[in-house]
Amino acid sequence: MAGAARLAKFWENVGVSRDPEAIRIFVTGGTFDKEYDELTGQLYFKDSHLPEMLKLGRCNLRLEVRTLMMIDSLDMTAADRSLILEQCRQAPENRIVITHGTDTMAATAQALAEHIADKTIVLTGAMVPYKFGSSDGLFNLGSALAFAETLPPGVYVAMNGRCFRADRVHKNRETGMFEESPAS
Repeated sequence: MAGAARLAKFWENVGVSRDPEAIRIFVTGGTFDKEYDELTGQLYFKDSHLPEMLKLGRCNLRLEVRTLMMIDSLDMTAADRSLILEQCRQAPENRIVITHGTDTMAATAQALAEHIADKTIVLTGAMVPYKFGSSDGLFNLGSALAFAETLPPGVYVAMNGRCFRADRVHKNRETGMFEESPAS
């Protein structure tokens, strides 16, 4: 099968069918989708790497993908979180994965958990940009999709093969790893 035909076949599963059994993916940016400018040494956003990652991972799930924004999570505002919340509420799908920057991922998860209890929402991201080759993004995306398929309704953060409830997670800034927070 030629490359274009294979790609067309792949994208048959990623459409706009509004299938409630599909998994909705919302793209918000974060390190996951950053590019590197070799001339300036700066990281920037261009397009999401999600389609390439799903193809590389040979994903065979029914997915609905929508880019909400392409920003660093440190630049995320209350209005941006409100947009994410409303999109999650309005999505016909009961299972949602959100790609998100790691710096404020736990805060967004907690904000969603305060308002949505009837859907399974999993936030994930990467500590290293996907385009760097040594990124944890592909593994985290696959883990998040698997968690979204199997966990009961609630809001979760999935990083490095682990999954945390939104009210029990924080990013350890010394180790760069997500950890379970003590019960409040």
